[in-house]
Order: sequence, then C-alpha cells, then structure tokens
Amino acid sequence: MQYPKLIQGTLIKRYKRFLADVQLEDGSVVTAHCPNTGAMTGCAEAGWLVWLSPSTNPKRKLAYTWEVVKTAKHHWIGVNTHKANAIVKEALEQNVISELDGYSRHQSEVKFGEENSRVDFLLTSDDRLDCYVEVKSVTLLQNEVGYFPDAKTIRGQKHLRELSSIVKQGKRAVLLFCVQHTGIELMSVAEHIDPDYANELKLAIENGVEILCYGCHIDAENIYINQTLKFFINVNS
Repeated sequence: MQYPKLIQGTLIKRYKRFLADVQLEDGSVVTAHCPNTGAMTGCAEAGWLVWLSPSTNPKRKLAYTWEVVKTAKHHWIGVNTHKANAIVKEALEQNVISELDGYSRHQSEVKFGEENSRVDFLLTSDDRLDCYVEVKSVTLLQNEVGYFPDAKTIRGQKHLRELSSIVKQGKRAVLLFCVQHTGIELMSVAEHIDPDYANELKLAIENGVEILCYGCHIDAENIYINQTLKFFINVNS
C-alpha cells in the first residue's frame, strides 16, 4: 500500500492518546492526530523522525495524521492502527497470505457471533469452508520479542470468544497479527500485560482458532506485508 505524499518532522511529544506535537523541517510546530489507542510503548520517543499525512478536509480539527515513526535503532513503525485492515485487504487481493489463498469473495466488517461483534474479513468460496479473519495491529517490541496487546483489551477477549464459537460451528476462524514494526522478528502474547487476554487466546487455540503472524515492509512511501513471522505461546503456563 502506498502512502500519500508524507511530510517529515521530529516528534516533540505524544499526549492525551490522540495528539502528537511535531516539529516540521521548516521549524514550525503542528499538532497531529495520533490514530492509535494503545500504549505505544517504545513507539513515541521525543526526537525520533516521524512522517505525517496531510488532510485537505477543511472540517477537520487537525490537518495532519501521524503515520510512521523511525526509531533510534532505525526500525520503522506504522503507528496508524487503522491501516492494518487495509494492509491485510491488499495482501488478500494479491494472494500474499498463502494460508488464506483461494477464496473468491472477501467481505469486510461482517456482523457475527453472539456478543454483537464484527469480524474484519469474511472469506468465502464455493469449494471451501467460510473463513472468519480478525486482524490485530502489533507494534510493541520488548526484549527482542513482539507482543500483543500493549494494553488490556476487553474487546480483544470478546473477539477471541467469538472466533472460538465460529470453529465450533464447523467453520474456519483466524486471528491474524499484522506486525507494523520492522524490528519484530518473533512474536508472542503479552501475558505480562493482559493475562486475561492470554488465557482467552490459549483457549481459542485449543478450540481450533488458527494464528497467523505477518510482518511488513515499511518506509516513508510504502507499507505492505512481506514476510511470515514465528508466533509462540506457552499454552501450559
């Protein structure tokens, strides 16, 4: 997926979750929208280079959206979690995700389950089981391992229960981690952050929910899925 023309700057600070002050190359300071509800641990250090997308919508309160950051270790991170679904959609259309190849129809945001949920993608074809795919964006890197979630998530627990119920109905259910951090090469569940989510994930795996983990190429012009990553979990802990 190609970004629109991005504007480079230097991060001053992120605050109130959805706001980030950025100094542009001309010395001016702007406040950008931060489209990331997570803790963003290790993704928002003052002084790091960031890239913003401008908006031409006059009704918007903020004229810029924070899209990408480059860390001191030269890792690229896609901070816009809303991009994860678009990244995966493009990969599905281009048959990049081999485990999900062969489905002729892709529907987005489909209602399902008993807890009033919407699945990110429903993949269907006349010759195979329906496949429900839930996408999660990953940006947390700690001790050389990537983790999800980076904050407690009641909503994420609900999604896991819904995916388990899909498998019990004889259909496929997939939890797909879209890793928007080029420094992450190995991934696991953040049991130290949200033990309840970790327990739900272990139950989902036992119930037959499939786990896929894909990393992305990221720079100031493009972001797209380019590799599979290993996922591990201690099911007995």
